[in-house]
Amino acid sequence: MSTDAVSSATAQTEEFLPFDVRLVPAVAVCWSITAVGILGGPGAAVAATASTSVVVLLGSLVLRRLATRCAAPGPSWAGVATVIALALCFGGAIWLQMCAVAEHPVAAAAEKRAWITASVRLEEDPRRLTSAGPSMVMTKAELTRADVGGDALYVGGRVSIIAPESSWSTLLPGQQITVRGRLGEPIRPDMTVAVIRVPGPPVTVGEPGTISAAAGTVRSELTAVAQNSMPPDRAGLLPGLVVGDVSRMDETVAENFRAAGLTHLTAVSGANFSILIGAVLLVLRSIGIGPRATVAVAFVVLVAFVIVARPSPSVLRAAVMGSIGLLALVTGRRRQAVPALCGAVLGLLAWWPRLAVDVGFVLSVFATAGLVLVAPIWVDWLRARGWPRAASEVVAVAAAAHAVTAPVVAAMTGTISVVGVVANVLVAPVVAPITVVGIVTAVIATVSTSLAELTAQLASAPLWWLITVAERAASVPVAGLVVPDGLLGAALAAVGTATLLVALRFRVLRWVAAVVAIAALAMWTAHVLW
Repeated sequence: MSTDAVSSATAQTEEFLPFDVRLVPAVAVCWSITAVGILGGPGAAVAATASTSVVVLLGSLVLRRLATRCAAPGPSWAGVATVIALALCFGGAIWLQMCAVAEHPVAAAAEKRAWITASVRLEEDPRRLTSAGPSMVMTKAELTRADVGGDALYVGGRVSIIAPESSWSTLLPGQQITVRGRLGEPIRPDMTVAVIRVPGPPVTVGEPGTISAAAGTVRSELTAVAQNSMPPDRAGLLPGLVVGDVSRMDETVAENFRAAGLTHLTAVSGANFSILIGAVLLVLRSIGIGPRATVAVAFVVLVAFVIVARPSPSVLRAAVMGSIGLLALVTGRRRQAVPALCGAVLGLLAWWPRLAVDVGFVLSVFATAGLVLVAPIWVDWLRARGWPRAASEVVAVAAAAHAVTAPVVAAMTGTISVVGVVANVLVAPVVAPITVVGIVTAVIATVSTSLAELTAQLASAPLWWLITVAERAASVPVAGLVVPDGLLGAALAAVGTATLLVALRFRVLRWVAAVVAIAALAMWTAHVLW
């Protein structure tokens, strides 16, 4: 085939597929190998590496043959070799790490439920557990020393700590503490070597670092301002929406959010960073600051928010995903957004392999992919049919996020939210104002508490709307469809979503769906308001 023919075929392929997807196979291979290795252990990591390498090689041969028949460019041998090399690197890395977890001396002691005295460094804020009995919290920590059966072990390794809330809720990430408790086997396979169940307060507590203490002060002052300036349900929700602090969130509100498909709003996600950076860019551009200074200021604000929200893997993942999503929307360069997303995923998995089995990471990646791949297409499709830009963007973003994450949610929870899209569309206009007002309130609270309380009042009405929509959505009799969890539930959700999308391509079905949706939305909105 001549060079001109190849160039023509390549141009036609790029026109048909406006996204650069060359890194997608590498992400799929490396992610699957890492996840299988964590879930199945060292042997599974070796098997996954070998099998995926063979699949990549055979698949590339088939694709090259089909491409030759269609006079189209097929996968290059250099690209195939790169994917296999990455598979071997990720497979070898996760094999070594899972061998270290399996052979860890603390893991062996956990099988015997031995007692341990351990020095650890906290990685995250203690999170309250929803269980019967005394109020308990869980936190993750990194071992620095462990005394088991009289033997002192200077070893690393990640552990989960379950302890009473009363004596642990004020601890901060980065603090070095000593605990005494009974070991247990990990609750779930996430590269944790053991669980330490502590009956009382820490034996010793070190001083937090300057940055960690400052971030803790900002978070606590935001919580205090919210508690003093608005009703308890709204006061507990505001810190959750802004910095992911759900320690004071009302249980009824939390349950309503789960039923309505709004739980993602109370976790620090890419949306938080997109809103924050977008607000900063809007302000800086309006006052005429140059592009370089704008980027510098936005970067400083991003780093500051990461510190306040805690620089955990999930928060850093959200920062990366939010930045990618925002850049894709601001620049309109959707083709470059896919390689950026894939590169971010590979980098995060290489640095924190445990993200491969983290539900938040999966949801964040899928939601970001929906934002940069699906949402712009649906926006264009709606605008071509007469929708205003603002309405088309709100509906397209909410629908795309729900469509791409529904299989993951179904696999994890065994439910498919029927009202999720409608609920997200209704609350979409107030999420950004609440986030911005909350961040401004947190900044002002470091200077003046009274002024911060006045500022927080601006978010009271939007918070009421958010809580009301969640409550009414959760009260719908068929708010969630029960499906089997695991792969079967994910498959059912994916097939159902695809079937609905295909059906909406027919004009008659679109009109029927529109009439039903408008009638249901009108009735539901009236129920929400009255």
